[in-house]
Amino acid sequence: MDIGSPRDKCSGVWLIFFMLGLGTLLPWNFFMTATVYFTSRLKDSSLVDSTANQTAADEPQGFLEAKFNNVMTMCAMLSLLIFTCLNSFLHSLISQRLRVMGSLFIIMSVFIVTVVLVKVPLEPLPFFIVTMVKIVIINSFGAVLQGSLFGMAGLLPASYTTPIMSGQGLAGTFAAISMICAITSGSELQDAAFGYFITACFVIFLSILSYIMLPKLEFFQFYQDRNRKQKTDEHNSVNLMNKEVHAESGDQNKHQDVSMIKIFKKIWLLALSACFTFTVTIGMFPAITADTKSTLAEGGSWDQYFIPVSCFLLFNLCDWTGRSLTAFCMWPQKDSMLLPASIVCRLVFVPLFMLCNVHPRFNLPVFFHHDAWFIVFMVLFAFSNGYLASLCMCYGPKNVLPHEAETAGSIMAFFLSLGLALGATSSFIFRALI
Repeated sequence: MDIGSPRDKCSGVWLIFFMLGLGTLLPWNFFMTATVYFTSRLKDSSLVDSTANQTAADEPQGFLEAKFNNVMTMCAMLSLLIFTCLNSFLHSLISQRLRVMGSLFIIMSVFIVTVVLVKVPLEPLPFFIVTMVKIVIINSFGAVLQGSLFGMAGLLPASYTTPIMSGQGLAGTFAAISMICAITSGSELQDAAFGYFITACFVIFLSILSYIMLPKLEFFQFYQDRNRKQKTDEHNSVNLMNKEVHAESGDQNKHQDVSMIKIFKKIWLLALSACFTFTVTIGMFPAITADTKSTLAEGGSWDQYFIPVSCFLLFNLCDWTGRSLTAFCMWPQKDSMLLPASIVCRLVFVPLFMLCNVHPRFNLPVFFHHDAWFIVFMVLFAFSNGYLASLCMCYGPKNVLPHEAETAGSIMAFFLSLGLALGATSSFIFRALI
């Protein structure tokens, strides 16, 4: 906390950033959670009712079902990466308020459409195309929202990146709990999907209300005003230097063009560390981990709950715990080589998960048969992801000058998204090796 800054009364700014972090990833997590609903809509009803000679007839609809998760992940990660990159370069041209409010309203509109479409019958191919378009839209504007949030947090003390990371972690936990509740209740698939998407709309609406309240808080306003003053002072000093030393009008533009490169040089190690963390994580989760089979269930109820509990819920709870821990403990320090070394060590999880009871498999043997091995690996894997990624995202904007913090936050968000995209791509390779 800076000397002379006001207090964050009742942790209002912290809670709003938490809510905005939740609103950033909740839409995508609800789409992932509802994949069973989406794939069920891709079935051809005339073929489902038929009991004879299905193998040849259902190939087109079977193809859409089989490719849904892969295409969904690629559409999501590529749009996330592209728009995070655009946000890194264009955030200074579009106001913060328009980026955040516009993104939230568009995402909420997509979910309203999704709620309506739950009750509207569509053929498999049009439904597939519409769903992919919606996924591209929510992840594109989710990227703008995420980059803007990390940029805003960069203007505040380092601990204010933690609520964003923690809120994002809770989004996955919330979606996983919703999935388990749906299984337990035995409700119809369509009704469960309707409830998922209505809930997402409600949370996004709360995020919009939270952001409207943010500028009214004295703590946030203090850092916003300080940032504007520093930008004005820097602009005036650059103008003065240009008048005294250079006559050409292009010099100021040149200074602005290289500023992002200069900022990246200060944070490149942390940016690459964040990227590598998520490359390893998405390379394994959920593409590999969700295909792991229980060796204890033997057809019992645990077989139905094994992946929802041991994979999705456990990952998101431990990831959330790791992200939240940085509010109380930030070790190693930002200049310590122990941080990138710890991140590289997470590569060990790649062979560990590949040698669990993942099916189908064609090349590698199963070395870790018991469910307990998978659960232990998942706890360590998820916790290290949340903690180390959150450290990188907190430290990045603090390695630059205060007036450069918003740009640094956007660059860090870009490399986070790059890691997600690289992880999604590498998951195909890992899956083929098993």
